Amino acid sequence: MDINFELYKVFYYVAKTLSFSDASKELFISQSAVSQSIKTLEKRLNQTLFIRSTKKVRLTKEGELLFKHIEPAVNLIIRGESQILDAGSLKGGQLRIGASDTICRYFLVPYLKEFHKKYPAVHIKVTNGTSLQCVDLLENNQVDLIITNFPNVRLNNISDVVPITEFSDIFIASQEAFSELLNRIITLEELQTYPLLMLEQHSTTSQFLHRLFLKNHLDLAPAVELSSNDLLIDLAKIGLGIAFVPDFCIQEQKKGLFTLQLSEGLPSRKLVAAYNGQFSLFGAAEEFLNMLLGDTKNHAIN
Repeated sequence: MDINFELYKVFYYVAKTLSFSDASKELFISQSAVSQSIKTLEKRLNQTLFIRSTKKVRLTKEGELLFKHIEPAVNLIIRGESQILDAGSLKGGQLRIGASDTICRYFLVPYLKEFHKKYPAVHIKVTNGTSLQCVDLLENNQVDLIITNFPNVRLNNISDVVPITEFSDIFIASQEAFSELLNRIITLEELQTYPLLMLEQHSTTSQFLHRLFLKNHLDLAPAVELSSNDLLIDLAKIGLGIAFVPDFCIQEQKKGLFTLQLSEGLPSRKLVAAYNGQFSLFGAAEEFLNMLLGDTKNHAIN
């Protein structure tokens, strides 16, 4: 079907912003031109793509289906433009990374600082999401590289996964509120009788802990589920319960807390970098991965 790409480009920005006005600002064209382009596209497709209202618009089912295909295509074109403009010089272009809040704050910040200092002309864009959500960002070509916890069931379809470092998960508690557990070895079965604080179920950390309890034939019924490890640590400090967090989260927040000693050893996990193997890493993304691996030379990426 011969449809001008510009029409799909206009559709993409209207679908992304759900506003004809905002789309016109993104595209630097008039709002009437945006409206006319959408009408033309709808006429050629013989489908209604948007439900109009006074302020915002909504996608129809047909519009949602089209956006599902258009979004990764436009992002792929944007990525290609960025790489061509960069031309591998690292004197411009963009570094697009996906990672969770926890990984960004406690692991990536020093690397981002070092990279920015070395390549100040490269625009760094970090998109936050859970480790599971970050795979969606990668599959939709919204990022070049993701840093995620592993195991991660969503990575089964991603061919290029590079281990970066290992870490351990720990149970932490307030020394004042749970003093009876200090200097004691506790079993998982005994632990489940205490109020447990953990991440929500759509996180790899939650899935990991649920599998661990299931493996030991135990039920896991958390008292509190949140989306932030920092909040879990704060609640543990005030004695609300025992929090399950990655060990690298509490390096600077140990005051008043202690790590429980478990009779069952917890398996370690990994932080990994993943990217779409169909498109080779280029310029800024390749250099940043090399930095994570401790090698700023031409590291062979398999």
